[in-house]
This record gives sequence, C-alpha cells and structure tokens, in this order.
Amino acid sequence: MNIKALNLIKNFSYTFISNLISMSVSILIVLILPKVLGVEEYGYFQLFVFYASYVGFLHFGWSDGIYLRYGGLHYKELNYRLLNNQFIMLVLSQLFISIIIVTVSSFLLDDKDRLYIIKMIALLVVIVNSRYILIHIFQASNRIREFAKITLLEKVIFIFSVTLFILFDMVGFKFFIISDVIGKLISLIVAIYFCKDIIFNTLKNFHFNIRETIQNINAGYKLMFANIAGMLIIGVVRFGVERTWDIATFAKVSLTLSISNFLMIFITAIGIIIFPILKRIDQDKLPEVYNVIRHLLGASLLLILIFYYPIKIALMYWLPNYKESLIFMVLVFPMVVFEGKTALLINTYLKALRKERLMLMVNAISLLFSVLLTVIFTVGLKNLELAILSFLIALVFKSIFSEVLLAKCLKIKVTKDIILEIYMVSLFIISSWFLNTWTAFVFYGLVYIFYLLVKRNEISKSINKIKTLARN
Repeated sequence: MNIKALNLIKNFSYTFISNLISMSVSILIVLILPKVLGVEEYGYFQLFVFYASYVGFLHFGWSDGIYLRYGGLHYKELNYRLLNNQFIMLVLSQLFISIIIVTVSSFLLDDKDRLYIIKMIALLVVIVNSRYILIHIFQASNRIREFAKITLLEKVIFIFSVTLFILFDMVGFKFFIISDVIGKLISLIVAIYFCKDIIFNTLKNFHFNIRETIQNINAGYKLMFANIAGMLIIGVVRFGVERTWDIATFAKVSLTLSISNFLMIFITAIGIIIFPILKRIDQDKLPEVYNVIRHLLGASLLLILIFYYPIKIALMYWLPNYKESLIFMVLVFPMVVFEGKTALLINTYLKALRKERLMLMVNAISLLFSVLLTVIFTVGLKNLELAILSFLIALVFKSIFSEVLLAKCLKIKVTKDIILEIYMVSLFIISSWFLNTWTAFVFYGLVYIFYLLVKRNEISKSINKIKTLARN
C-alpha cells in the first residue's frame, strides 16, 4: 500500500473518531435533551441551534476564499504573516458585527427568551468565525488530524457540561446553550495553539491588507452564498413551520430532522478529506474517480435507509411525547441519500474544479423552489405533512440539478443511476408509509438486494479499482 493510501486511511481514522463523538453528541441532542427538557424548552434550544447554523456566513466568504485559494498547499508552504494579518482583521470585523447584533436586538425584541438566544448567537459570531478561518487552513493544507482534534474537543466538552448540568438538576435550554458556547470557545483556543506559527507571528509590520481581503472575499463569496442558499433550502421550510405553528410543533419537526442529520456527520467528514486530494489529482482522471466513488456511495447511502426501522421503533418507546412527529420521519429520512451524495461528492468536486458560480446558481434556484413550496404548504394550505415532505422534494431537486450539470463538465452519464435512486427512495417511502414497520423492513430489504444485483458489475469494478489504486 503506497504512502498516499496510508495517509488517506490515517486522515479518515482521525475524522472517523472525531465524528463518532460528534454523532454521540447528536444522539444526546436527539435522545436525551427532548427527554429532560419540556417540548417548549427543547423548541427554544433547537431555535438556538437553527440560528447558530447561520453565523458562519457573517464573514461574507472571507474564510471560504482562503480555503479555496490555498487548498492543496502544504502547511509549511503557507504565508504565515499574510494569514496572521487576515486572522486579526477577520476577528475585528466579527466583533463589530456582534456589537451591532446585540444593540439592534435589544431594541427590537421584547421576548426575554428569544433575546437571550440572539445575544448568545452574537457571541458565537466572534467565536465560530474566528475558528472557521483556522479550520479552513487545516482543511486546505490537509492537516486533518488537527481539525479532527478540534472537532472532538468541542463535542467532548459539550457532553461533559450537559452531563454536569443534568446531574446537578440544572435543567433548562439556557444551561445547554452555555455548554455549546463553552465547547466552541475552548476549541477555538486550542485551534489557535495548533496555528501558533500563524497567530503569534510578529505584529511589527501589521497593517490592514485590504487587497488580500478583497481577493479572499472575491474567491469565497460565491461559495459562501451557495452554502447559504443550500442551508436555506431547509431553513425556509423550518422558518415557515415556526411561523405557522407553535414552538412545540417546531420542536417536533426539528427532532425528525436531527435524526436524519446526525447520519450526515460521517458523510461530510469524508468530503473534507477528499477535497485536498482532488485538488492534487490530474484533471483528466477526475471523471474516472467520480464514477468509482459514486457507485460505492450510492449503494452505501441506500443501505443506510434500512436503519430507519429500528430507529423508529426505539424512539417510539423512548420519546412518547414525540410519537406523532416520528410518524413523519419517513418523509425526511431519505434526505441522507440525496444530501449525502451532494455533500460528499458533488459539492466536493465542484469546489475542486472551482465551479463555485455553478454551485451558487443551483442552490439559488433550488432555494426559490423551496420558498415556493413553503408558501404553498405552510401559508396557503397549512398542511404540516406536505411541509415536511417539501424538505425532501427540495433536496432531491438540488441534488439532481447539480449532478446533471457536473456530469456535463466531466462528460459522464449519470441518468440511469439517478432514476434508479429515485425509484428506490420512492419504494422506501411508500412501503414505510402504508405497511407496518416489520413488513416494510422486509420489503425494502428485498428491494435493496435487487438493486445490488442490478449494480453488481459497477460496484465490483469500483472495488477492484480502489484496490489497484491502494497498491500503486
């Protein structure tokens, strides 16, 4: 096995362990917090998590630009002084934005609970975005080990803090928000230590390097807006649910999404590893690599749907207060198939090919489609079932749209695989909705075996190709 293959395995093992802990945190949020908090309190905590997921966009693509421009370089090849300058400027800008958020929200909000959430979000603006630039430096230079440690530390501290609060009977959404902030703050401090060559570089010749800032923002803003649009595809539906129904309904819908999202952790982690590797691969080899990964990924993601059945049964017993919302989990669980493929493969390729503009166009159009669905289902029809289904519809649209455009760039054919995946997911939803749990489980298992028979040649060739690459 060659050095590149060994490094890939090492990097994956680092991210696997750190993301195993991340999955544990997600399980904690999904299983424990709804149990110890009331439905309304859990709703406020989920509202904080919802808002917190968007703070990373307040650097306006600055950090993303560094990630894209310096992706593929080794850490020692980076310009420490230049990145030190960018880090300091970014931190100052986030402090300014944070002060504005606190000031404006204090005048506009009367609800004390929502005001508390906004103030904590303002604090995260500084912490998270200061950490983002360091994380992107690690990812761009393939320092996956350090990135994994930072991720791991944040989650461990969160689990430890939440456990302490529960043991001392300090149960409330505010305590758990504090746990999240503490975890992110300490992980920022450790990230600064890992990047000490950059952060503690001499300030003797420091100046506001506006030119470098503009270049980074210009390179990254398209990716940032593409990411914003991508998140808002789900976000606008959640916002529509929160505005149309009460905080308790929002909590229950958020729970079903959380169950699907925590399965995305490993998938996203692999995408982080693949990006710097793709940046170093010859352009003419990218189509072949894409087909190899896609065949194996498609089979793996469709297999994950099997886990829906035992998860549903376990949660029905564990969280009886959420029983009615768990019925709708079948409508969002297949998000793993399409969003997983998009996050790991399609978007990673588009970033490696520097097709941020194409990503932005796809996500913007998909967002408009999602807004249309939200208006129709939440404002017009006020139908919760259709509103939840719109999560999946919008993500399927985005996945297919982006892959078709990428396939044109790579000059490959993907239509057959897309149709087969839609067929599989449709059978999964229909059987799980109309049949009892165990009958549906057996039915989908047989359908999946049929899928493997249809795809056996492509899967076998992909496995052999990976073995060949590992030996060379």
